[in-house]
Amino acid sequence: MSVFKGRWHLYVVLLNAGFTQWPEFSFGRVEPVPTFTERADALSVLGFEPVPGVEWEWTEYSADPDDPASAVTLLAAVRVRSWTGASA
Repeated sequence: MSVFKGRWHLYVVLLNAGFTQWPEFSFGRVEPVPTFTERADALSVLGFEPVPGVEWEWTEYSADPDDPASAVTLLAAVRVRSWTGASA
């Protein structure tokens, strides 16, 4: 999850999926940061859920790591699995 074009977006990274587009959800805002419940609901809409027992990990990075004044971007990540409550 990160801010892209002024809005929080949640992506599910599909490993070994070739050129398949990743599932994506936009929260439509930059503030406030989406809550845990909002993130879980967004994953559910995409057909996923957090793996039981895992926590969200927050990381920051800058466009220029050598410049301490460079703007920082926040990234959040959690391991997910296909939603077990989905109807077949």
